[in-house]
Amino acid sequence: MERSHSPLSYALAGAAFGASWNNHGMTFITLVRGDITDQHVDAVVNAANSSLLGGGGVDGAIHRKGGPAVLAACRELRASRYGRGLAAGRAVATTAGRLPARWVIHTVGPVYSRDEDRSATLASCYRESLRVAGELGARTVAFPAISTGAYRWPLADAARIAVRTVTETLAEAADSGITEVRFVLFGEEAYDAFGEALPPR
Repeated sequence: MERSHSPLSYALAGAAFGASWNNHGMTFITLVRGDITDQHVDAVVNAANSSLLGGGGVDGAIHRKGGPAVLAACRELRASRYGRGLAAGRAVATTAGRLPARWVIHTVGPVYSRDEDRSATLASCYRESLRVAGELGARTVAFPAISTGAYRWPLADAARIAVRTVTETLAEAADSGITEVRFVLFGEEAYDAFGEALPPR
């Protein structure tokens, strides 16, 4: 099941959620209910932990399906640039191994806190992942709902931050070459939350 908003509907939705023009036309933002490891895209974004060495949820699924090449590339990163791990809000790319994608972009989401506003860090995950995707030349990018699993970020707020950040980032980087950003949501609750965060047709 897929819910897609056309470029025209975004263009009519107003500046805050306007579709972004780039060299290839407008960028689609699409919602898909399914498994992110099955997405045929240029880049899959992994909700990683700071170790970059795999974990549970999306992280574990990507490492399992991507196979040893993904883990080997992550170990190389830990042995070189990220000896202490990847900081929350940052992003880095590796091969996608056996996934039906060219790259995995690993980003570390923040743990939700009622006492500290970490929304800027969550927004940075999306912004930095799109920056890395643009540098790679990726045209299609698939995101999970970052920080909404074990890190317990409330779905409605996470969806609002994700959609707002992606649309704003695409508008600011009109020459990124990205033609589709796909949010891949595992369950109906997440799918509905992201659907509510999108502007009306």
